[in-house]
Amino acid sequence: MKILVTGGGGFLGHALCKGLIEQGHDVASYNRGHYRSLEPLGVRQIQGDLANRDALVAACAGMEAVFHNAAKAGAWGSDESYRLANVVGTDNVLAGCRAHGIGRLVYTSTPSVTHRATHPVEGGTADTVPYGEGFKAPYATTKTLAEKAVLAANGPDLATVALRPRLIWGPGDQQLLPRLVSRAKAGRLRFVGGGHNVIDTTYIDNAAQAHFDAFAHLAPGAACAGRAYFISNGEPRPVREIVNALLRAAGAPQVDKSLPFGVAYAIGAACEWLWPLLRRKDEPPLTRFLAEQLSTTHWYSMAPATRDFGYVPRVTIEEGLKRLAASYAGAGDA
Repeated sequence: MKILVTGGGGFLGHALCKGLIEQGHDVASYNRGHYRSLEPLGVRQIQGDLANRDALVAACAGMEAVFHNAAKAGAWGSDESYRLANVVGTDNVLAGCRAHGIGRLVYTSTPSVTHRATHPVEGGTADTVPYGEGFKAPYATTKTLAEKAVLAANGPDLATVALRPRLIWGPGDQQLLPRLVSRAKAGRLRFVGGGHNVIDTTYIDNAAQAHFDAFAHLAPGAACAGRAYFISNGEPRPVREIVNALLRAAGAPQVDKSLPFGVAYAIGAACEWLWPLLRRKDEPPLTRFLAEQLSTTHWYSMAPATRDFGYVPRVTIEEGLKRLAASYAGAGDA
């Protein structure tokens, strides 16, 4: 089958391309740049911006399915940059599917669409946890709009599903873990509110597998069509436990220091005010949204994903940590 993956050069995108190729599919990736890491896989690369409708619609020509994984993530940036990438970009993917009669769309969403300040989520499902409101970050706002558009597009001609993987980690990560390691080594990493809040995380292979499982079951009228699902390892742990386990695997110092939530929230508010004033382009160390996220319990039930498309995490956190440690050891040897 001919499949288009948006953002195939990213962490999850690369895993999706690799897995689909191994399954025998003909895969193309729509990226802003060219990625050497995709060359050995035999992935055809199409360069373009998500906000460029003509380019994205053209990239969909001849495709039979789309994995829309690309997005502007992170906790900092202009509202317009997030809108163009996440809302306009998703609308353009939907336009491409309609223009070329593509029948299946797997969308990578985020649990952030249900964020509600410091309101905890314990074992919730997409049916029981409502969309958030009053977001303090354009990422959550725009991903919510995009997910709603994808699910609303589900119908007899285009079957859609939205997956919400929580904190993806593992070998090959160039975002989350490198930042944690850098800050830990510099002595600048702190937990918020003690770090005792329980969260879910997702090993990279499991995140990709959830996409493949959903894709295999996706069709008009299928149980998963037009629905959203939380995805994780199903092994919720306190933040300080999982963060320090990741740091150990990377050979980085352990972290014990913490900031009270009120202090962290105030620092985040100050950063949001100062960064534009100082015309800084880098990402601030804290925002109000991050302070809320880092201090609040968020873990989810995998039961709906197991019921509707057979998702069961195959790699445990402990096994994932072993693989992560081996990847760091191998990098050091190289």
